[in-house]
Amino acid sequence: MRLHRLDLTAFGPFGGPQSVDFDELSAAGIFLLHGPTGAGKTSVLDAVCYALYGSVPGARQSGQGLTLRSDHAAPGTRTEVTLELTVAGRRLEVTRQPPWERPKKRGTGTTVEKAQSWLREYDTVAGAWKDLSRSHQEIGEEITQLLGMSREQFCQVVLLPQGDFARFLRADAEARGRLLGRLFDTRRFAEVEKRLVERRRTTEARVREGDSALLADAHRMQQVAGDAMELPELAPGDPGLAEEVLAAAAVARSTSRELLTTAHCGRLAAESAQAAAERALADVRERARLQRRFADARARAAVLQERAGDHRDAQARMERARKAESVAPALELREAADAEHTGASARAARARGLLPRRFADAGAAGLAAAARRAAEELGGLESARRGERRLAGLVAERTDLDRRERDDEDVLTETEAWLADWEAVRAGLRARIEAAQEAAARAEQLDGRREPMQRRLKAARLRDELARDLEAAQRKALASGEQAQTARAHWLDLKEQRLNGIAAELAATLADGTPCAVCGATEHPAPARKVAGHVDRETEERALTASRHAEERHAQDERELGLVREALAAATAEAGDTPTDRLAAEAREGEENYARARREASALHPAREELRQAEQEHERRTAAQREAAVRTASRVGHRERLERERATLEEELTQARGAAESVAARAAELEGLAARLTEAADSARVAEGSAERLKAADGRLDEAAFRAGFDTPRAAADALLDDTAHRELQRRLDARQSEEAAVRAVLAEPDTVAAAQQPPADLAAAEQSAAAAAERLRTAASAQDAAARRCAELDQLSARASDGVRRLGPLREEYDRVARLAGLTAGTSADNERKMRLEAYVLAARLEQVAAAATVRLQRMSSGRYTLVHSDDRAGRGRSGLGLHVVDAWTGRERDTATLSGGETFFASLALALGLADVVTDEAGGVRLDTLFIDEGFGSLDDQTLDEVLDVLDSLRERDRSVGIVSHVADLRRRIHAQLEVVKGRSGSLVRQRGYRPSGRLGSGDE
Repeated sequence: MRLHRLDLTAFGPFGGPQSVDFDELSAAGIFLLHGPTGAGKTSVLDAVCYALYGSVPGARQSGQGLTLRSDHAAPGTRTEVTLELTVAGRRLEVTRQPPWERPKKRGTGTTVEKAQSWLREYDTVAGAWKDLSRSHQEIGEEITQLLGMSREQFCQVVLLPQGDFARFLRADAEARGRLLGRLFDTRRFAEVEKRLVERRRTTEARVREGDSALLADAHRMQQVAGDAMELPELAPGDPGLAEEVLAAAAVARSTSRELLTTAHCGRLAAESAQAAAERALADVRERARLQRRFADARARAAVLQERAGDHRDAQARMERARKAESVAPALELREAADAEHTGASARAARARGLLPRRFADAGAAGLAAAARRAAEELGGLESARRGERRLAGLVAERTDLDRRERDDEDVLTETEAWLADWEAVRAGLRARIEAAQEAAARAEQLDGRREPMQRRLKAARLRDELARDLEAAQRKALASGEQAQTARAHWLDLKEQRLNGIAAELAATLADGTPCAVCGATEHPAPARKVAGHVDRETEERALTASRHAEERHAQDERELGLVREALAAATAEAGDTPTDRLAAEAREGEENYARARREASALHPAREELRQAEQEHERRTAAQREAAVRTASRVGHRERLERERATLEEELTQARGAAESVAARAAELEGLAARLTEAADSARVAEGSAERLKAADGRLDEAAFRAGFDTPRAAADALLDDTAHRELQRRLDARQSEEAAVRAVLAEPDTVAAAQQPPADLAAAEQSAAAAAERLRTAASAQDAAARRCAELDQLSARASDGVRRLGPLREEYDRVARLAGLTAGTSADNERKMRLEAYVLAARLEQVAAAATVRLQRMSSGRYTLVHSDDRAGRGRSGLGLHVVDAWTGRERDTATLSGGETFFASLALALGLADVVTDEAGGVRLDTLFIDEGFGSLDDQTLDEVLDVLDSLRERDRSVGIVSHVADLRRRIHAQLEVVKGRSGSLVRQRGYRPSGRLGSGDE
């Protein structure tokens, strides 16, 4: 990378435009950047870094954005940095404008302009600049890819900050590790360490989980086997756990099988004994049953003999009941007549009890005559009853008249109150209508802005998508270009091989006597022969065809790349550089404002409708007020007519109701009396008829009882049986007959009689013997089943444990392998003698390279005295660190870099910085760094050491490098002719440049 030109405007302390010609300064190989403190020397380097990466170095990053702008700049001057450089064979121009606050074009106040960036490339064929990109992200990625360094690496290897390297020289291993880790990006090695630790934890957890499951199976086997199995005294993860569990399981299975065999033999013996006991028990039970049967029959016969008298009484009772059945119809007729007479007499008594006492002795005829008289009096009250109903109607009409008068008064009061607020209500509704109309107009304006905003947002999304497509198209075009070059080189190589062997190809067509196509001779004494790997015409043509196809693919990829660039430019022109998320936010805000205006405008129709309804309500209430006033006036005459009619009716009704409260009450009394008299007359007639029918039924009953042989009707009634009693008596007689037959049959059975002659059966002893045999069988069967279950469970658990052991084998091997690797990379393994982590090991190798590269320059600066060496000595917690020592050739001893003096520290750190720059450059892909800057530190050197340091820097010219020294040391202005001076003033800083004047060796010339 070589810098050519830097242009500044309103940047840092520079208020106006300034330009630095690095080509002129670099012609001498070394140039001096000097000026008083605070003039802006470091700001020149900041501008270079900002042009390349869009940010300034280190701790000054907080000063970006609006604060990069010079306080001395005019309000209308925009901050801008332009850098022209050559990198990777391409001449580029980068322009960056940070965001700045400018005066508004209209009105007062300021507004913030967004940041902008440009990247151009010089086309040597066309002799003109061509635009590459205006995207901040694309420019940053392009510069980073070409330089091969991040901003931090660039600031460390191009803008050499001596203070940082002096601290690096004296720092401990941990601080050196942090810096080297950032420069060489060894995060991937730390990630390897982390991944190995995580994998070790994962595999260890899986092994412990498998061991825990194996121990759980062992515990279950011990629960099944009991004392036949002993658990190993090992924890999950301990070696040998699986072998001990399997061995204990094998012992438990063997012991359980022996117990199963013993239990099986015991069960067979118990089954034989139990069968014999069951047969003996069955015989005893049968003899006991027959003996009980005979004894029961004898007892039943005795009971029948004792109850013979009762049986004869029952037979006599059944005979008397059959005779009484002929008297039953007369008894039923007499009971019905008696019931009828009793009921009729009771009803007549109740009806007579409801009448006044004057009717107590009246007969049926007298009661009927009194009922007729009461009906006649009731008919005379009909006119008075109508008058009474009319009076009630008058009272109700007067009440309704009063109610309507009160309603009209309420209507008048409510209407007056409502009409009093009418003007305010109408004004409010009209205000709502006007607000909704304004919202409708605003919504129409916002609607016109929606489509452009959406088009711009769509273009921005397309721009972002095309930016990603552009990267893919560039990679594809680059790859196809490399393939085309490879195919063309292959074709040219084959063509050259074919031309080299064309003689053999021509010789193949020669024949004796035929002239040679080259020399014309007819004799061919020594024709050329084809050698191995000869390339013929067909092979060359295939290679040519492949090369042309590759070029066509590359051309197609270039065309596609151009189309993507054109589409990206069109989308960028439509959307601008505004981020998509900001455009989306603006579109959302516009939609929300439009929706809000639409919502407010939607209230127009309801407001108009509400105003229309309010006006209708106003008309309705005004009409109701007028109608209520008319009704109130017409109600006075109606009330007077009602009062006169009521007075006349009350006088007539007083005479008609007599002592009663009302005519209706008097009529109700007469209606009740007539009804009770009629009911009492009817009840008396029914009671007299039932008494005559009861007397006739008594005569027929006496005659039927005499014919049936009973002395009185009561005796016949007592001899009768109802159906239930008759059935019960018949059942007893039938049961007696059946019992006698059954007893005679049992006492005649031979087996029963024979069993009764034998000794009594001892059933309890036989049952006890059978129960004992059954219990022995159950015990034996339970023992056998338990032994069988134990064997089956142990076999199942053992098989599962064996499967678990087989699965755990690869897991244990994987864990051991991963644990060894994790311990080795983490520096905790015994195999890692120096206890170095993987990342520290890689950084130590890099530090060793840096020390070797730095030593080449340090020996020259120190006249061969000092050498930088990397040390693997352990530091802190017993692990090897990133030690850096200096070897003093004068004493032959190695000592710590912290013991160097101030001047020695400067040139040692300078050598270290240059060595680090070389190593980082090689690490970044070999990008050549033709321009370097060294910031301060030369004031600590004596004249001789300064000459030696300048000789080392002058030697960089041999590698076509230029070095810019940033210093305010006065002696350097005499020694270095090419200078860039920064001069500060009240209106801002200025730069003054003086080019190179050849005068021989550095340090020998005068200013």
